Amino acid sequence: MNCFVYKGKRKADCYLYLPEADNFQSVPAALLEQLGELEQVLEFDLHLERTLAQEDAGNVIANLESQGFHLQMPPPEEPAH
Repeated sequence: MNCFVYKGKRKADCYLYLPEADNFQSVPAALLEQLGELEQVLEFDLHLERTLAQEDAGNVIANLESQGFHLQMPPPEEPAH
């Protein structure tokens, strides 16, 4: 499955994964508004064996198939010790 990744100008470390380049029809308008202007940062072949830095490939594929997009949020901040 092709996967296209975009980052928004308003939300740092948030990434939007899509199965088709520049096809934002399945993404809720409110989410697009929150992310701001989107810039494509990556395109790759996504499959279950693929290792992703912060996401599980199976979850991303499931979201792409069920809702047409996947939103990667920034990792939770570690509490200072």
